[in-house]
Amino acid sequence: MGVQTSCVIVSMILSMSAVKAEGVCPSPCSCGRGVVDCSGRGLTTSSMPASFPTGTTELRLHGNHLTALHSGVLDALSSLRSVSLHGNPWSCDCGILYLRGWLLNQKNDRLKRNVSCSSPPNLQGVLVVNLVEEDVLSSCRYWICDLALASQISLVVFIIIQAILLASVIFFLRRFDRMSKEARRTTEESIAGGDNVSGGNEYAKDRST
Repeated sequence: MGVQTSCVIVSMILSMSAVKAEGVCPSPCSCGRGVVDCSGRGLTTSSMPASFPTGTTELRLHGNHLTALHSGVLDALSSLRSVSLHGNPWSCDCGILYLRGWLLNQKNDRLKRNVSCSSPPNLQGVLVVNLVEEDVLSSCRYWICDLALASQISLVVFIIIQAILLASVIFFLRRFDRMSKEARRTTEESIAGGDNVSGGNEYAKDRST
């Protein structure tokens, strides 16, 4: 009885270790026997899982709204034998470089034929593996230029806002200084007027005596 109990405990520990090693099934996918099915889940590049169980042998990503894959997301899947990527609107710009490189290293020609560009218009229908590197890099240069332009505009807006704030501070400081001087002058005039009245009363009192 004791030996059987020990065997059961050891089996449970080994099973838990195996599950931990394979990883947790990512939401909203379904998993079973090495198959991770994320097809038709409406996934986008930003909402797709960042990783998959290491024991995945088949990964289904078809029928979603993916435009690119996260860099390195497939590299850790050493047991992976099949991937379905068709039915996604792949955007063949800078973000496609990882998927292109991964596909070029695959021996499955059918997989390569099912992954084509949906945008930009001049590359629509072109297989990702057939992309000319210069075409992709040219879109990267445009993206970098747009980013640089956006950064410059943001910097100019920031400087303008800082200038407006500085001008406002200077304006209020000058106004406060002017109000302080007026208040000081009014106080001095009030004190001087009080002294004159007091002096006049004393003079009138002396004459009456």
